[in-house]
Amino acid sequence: MRQLLPLLLLAAAPALAQTTSPVIDRTDFPSLTAGVDSLRLSVASPVLPASAPPLSRRGANQTWNYTGLVPVSQRVESFVPASVVTATSLFYSFTFGALGGANRATVASPQALPIPAGANLPIAVTDTYQFYNLAAAGATPQDFRSVGFGASLNGTAIPVTYASATQQDVIYRFPLSFASLADSSNSFFSTPAAIASAGYLSQKRKRVNKPDAWGALTTPFGTFQTVRVVTKLLDHDSVAFGGMPGQGFDVPLTREYKWLAKGQHVPVLTITTRLLAGQEVVSGVEYRDIYRRIISLATRDAALDAGLAAAPNPSAVGSALALSVPAGSGPLTVSATDVVGRVLFRRSYAGGPASVRIEAEAFGSFRGVALLTVQTARGTATRRVVRE
Repeated sequence: MRQLLPLLLLAAAPALAQTTSPVIDRTDFPSLTAGVDSLRLSVASPVLPASAPPLSRRGANQTWNYTGLVPVSQRVESFVPASVVTATSLFYSFTFGALGGANRATVASPQALPIPAGANLPIAVTDTYQFYNLAAAGATPQDFRSVGFGASLNGTAIPVTYASATQQDVIYRFPLSFASLADSSNSFFSTPAAIASAGYLSQKRKRVNKPDAWGALTTPFGTFQTVRVVTKLLDHDSVAFGGMPGQGFDVPLTREYKWLAKGQHVPVLTITTRLLAGQEVVSGVEYRDIYRRIISLATRDAALDAGLAAAPNPSAVGSALALSVPAGSGPLTVSATDVVGRVLFRRSYAGGPASVRIEAEAFGSFRGVALLTVQTARGTATRRVVRE
């Protein structure tokens, strides 16, 4: 019996490993001991497949099947030792290098600056980076945080840091598992006064992380034991360019549903939503993947556009509208705006039939010109309709 017991425990070990939440720590993020870390990500349509589980599914020992995701494009997330980037500029070296103090970075990633959508920059911004600090083994606290940004403005490297160490954006705290309590950080950064004449950008952010589930996640990339973290982002941005008066505004509430797995360095799946007109709307989907040959978005959009029609058009207020889509389009989302961009409605349909009926109550008493945007896994297209 003494000889048999260890064998039984050994045989049971894999099964036991599947009945507890993974514990995510600093080793599961880019440490760059082997140099550059390049991770391929597929970007899928924001219209989730009908087979996708609801985002509200939470709790222990879940099973999520997202094999129906279809990539529409791919990108590569790269991480390099911060020293490689700081060596290119004295400004970067003094700010994010070994003498940077609280701003010292261990990892840098080529990423776009957090500039509000639609902002037209009057100056050339190139070679943009985000700088991170991954806490060393044994350090306190254990976390992965953003310590600043960098970009070349008309050829000059400009570092941007947070207001203080206590106002840096803490992305994850370790160890992280389903048992972890919710945590938050409040961050603030602004561009330096030296470039105020060219432009100004600041962001005040509250980040709240809450592990709400764990279990087996399956995507086209494979199956992983994961812990899901829901990140809530509350942002207030301020922007001004070319000496013009600035403008501050609250960004719609953003949630990131992130599935983290051991050794993957980035979430194996991220679904981003925004709160629009009181509804949580999926705005982005991406997942770890291998290289795939992607049919261009232009080809997808052209196919949907060719087969999309609305009738009757014009239509009377109080009447339904029939929307024809190409056969096999699958699940679709229809959003309607007026000509100045105000949202009239946004609705999801399961798809299947080649025609979708939009009931009159969706438009309410609206009268005038509306733009209907249809999103499917096969593309996006817009139609102009008139309500009389």
